[in-house]
Amino acid sequence: MTVSNLNLNDHPLTAWNGPLGLPDFTQVREEEFEPVFRAALSAHEAEIQAIASNPDAPTIENTLAAMELAGEALSRLSSIFWCLAGAHTNPAIQKVEREISPLMARHVSRIFMNPDLFGRIDALYEQRNALGLDKETMRVLEKTWKRFVRGGAKLDADAKARLSAINEELATLGAQFGQNVLADESSWALFLDEKDLEGISEALKNSMASAAAERGQAGRYAVTLSRSIAEPFLASSSRRDLRETVLKAFTSRGANDGEANNKAIVQRTLELRAEKAKLLGYETFAAYKLDDTMAKTPANVMNLLLPVWEKAKEKAAETQKELQRLAAAEGQNHAIAAWDWRYYSEKLRSEKFDFDDGALKPYLSLEGVITAAFDVAKRLFGLTFEEQKGIPGWHEDVRTFIVRNADGSRRGLFLADYFNRPSKRSGAWMSALQSGYKLGDGQEPIIYNVCNFAKPSAGKPALLSVDDARTLFHEFGHALHGMLSNVTWPSISGTSVSRDFVELPSQLFEHWFTVPEVLQAHARHVETGEAIPMELVDKMRAARNFDAGFATVEFTASALVDMEFHSRESAWEDPFTFETDALEKLGAPAAIPTRHATPHFLHVFTGDGYSAGYYSYMWSEVLDADAFRAFEETGDAFNPEIAEKLHRYIYSAGGSEDPEALYKAFRGRMPSPEAMMEKRGLL
Repeated sequence: MTVSNLNLNDHPLTAWNGPLGLPDFTQVREEEFEPVFRAALSAHEAEIQAIASNPDAPTIENTLAAMELAGEALSRLSSIFWCLAGAHTNPAIQKVEREISPLMARHVSRIFMNPDLFGRIDALYEQRNALGLDKETMRVLEKTWKRFVRGGAKLDADAKARLSAINEELATLGAQFGQNVLADESSWALFLDEKDLEGISEALKNSMASAAAERGQAGRYAVTLSRSIAEPFLASSSRRDLRETVLKAFTSRGANDGEANNKAIVQRTLELRAEKAKLLGYETFAAYKLDDTMAKTPANVMNLLLPVWEKAKEKAAETQKELQRLAAAEGQNHAIAAWDWRYYSEKLRSEKFDFDDGALKPYLSLEGVITAAFDVAKRLFGLTFEEQKGIPGWHEDVRTFIVRNADGSRRGLFLADYFNRPSKRSGAWMSALQSGYKLGDGQEPIIYNVCNFAKPSAGKPALLSVDDARTLFHEFGHALHGMLSNVTWPSISGTSVSRDFVELPSQLFEHWFTVPEVLQAHARHVETGEAIPMELVDKMRAARNFDAGFATVEFTASALVDMEFHSRESAWEDPFTFETDALEKLGAPAAIPTRHATPHFLHVFTGDGYSAGYYSYMWSEVLDADAFRAFEETGDAFNPEIAEKLHRYIYSAGGSEDPEALYKAFRGRMPSPEAMMEKRGLL
């Protein structure tokens, strides 16, 4: 296949002909990605050039709308490819990723640095107040103009060339960073026998047996670096030596000797980001990234993080004394180390609340939690989900659902891929095969969730931890944000909002997981079918903020290091040492590792989406804690009046208005951080 004889209007990667309007994944051929990418890039470039060179005066229709609707083939191709690159990759796909990433960066740079195209956008921007635009179109025009400026449209020729080169190199580095982490994750497993499993629950043993069989060690048990296996193992294994081995492997991803070491990539990435910010007129990369967020400045971020950090350290220090007491009672005189914390924390939870997180697992089947999430979406927003069997996805584990509105009309599609495998990067995420919008002919949303839950042995039900269940609700909250989008313009559809607002719909949706009536209805024992006892629900809710110091230190340390990295102007010698020094200056507890150490900080170094932006989870948490109070104040977690406002201003509005204005329309005011600190149990 050559680029010249490709027909993008008839190729399965760009002209989707699968069931329900999906791509036909049975026709995806890895060797075709590279030539189809080149053809789709050329086609989009031709469309952009036609818009830029249009002899007619610029209008919203012939310039802004034309730009938004251009590149359909490239968009469809990209959505399939990046889905596979994250959820089901292999060496062939990784090779294409390394080749295509810089080409895509170059392509985007050419668009934003096209002087004729920017001239047309600039002309519309200058006369925007005289065009009689509706509020949504005005916002799209203003955001588009700003994206061009931030993309280098106003730079001179030399600076444009340099910025374009920086963007290409950053894209290459980001692709390699993620592949290195995956290489370390997928190549490591600790194989154990029955004698090594003291303290391990049957549910975890089942998942470990499945992981071992998947890796050719049937009859044994494997600890992998999936959080759904590694963290429960750290919390329950009585073998201190094994806990140490697992935690060190987990925290050293991307920092091991060999080709997968990410030190040089991080160093170069930070250098290039600092240079990019300077080219665009910003003092630091953090200043550049935050200019287009709710937080606005690094100082505002630090004003949120540092008080929380100090409170969290105090809480963690109190807990550490208790953990030390429990260890001493067992005859262990060693200081609490990072691989001890979760183990003794579970013992302390049991002592204080007579509650064992593992006691919930038989009531938290994957199917039950999925049904619970769907039920909440129906009660809040009127949505229903109909599973369609036999629809081929990118992997046999992928499930497909038709999403319907309250009146029965089709809203879109939801796809879900829940289980961990070596071909999938770690973590959990939401993305879209296509977003929903009304411009032109419009299109319905096709949204998917990817998780990394431990897969059970054949014939066994998948059981989730409380954290797993919250993760499912979290990612489904993102999915609802994408599916409920009700905007005209593609560029502001669904989750296309500022980084420190995008986590609000997801974190807010987590609250409904622990609503007692939801648990009573859907948390059913996998063997008896009995509803979860209210006594157990009450214990879980009472223990909700247990070990809040650990959880908050773990997260905030990562957010602070991210800000420290991107607030620096000078060159980088050794970023790993810088992280260690920064944490030492902050007084980070030695027994609590950061949630995402620099060598495997995928949020920050696989792209710049969360770079200088990891704080956004906490910024959004300030909003979500206050937002759920709106329901609590009425005494009804499904209050229809509040749910309607939530639908209109948060879940369906996309980026159609300033996020602060949207939140105020929902709640009447902006919240203070106290609601979040109270939710975390820090006050």
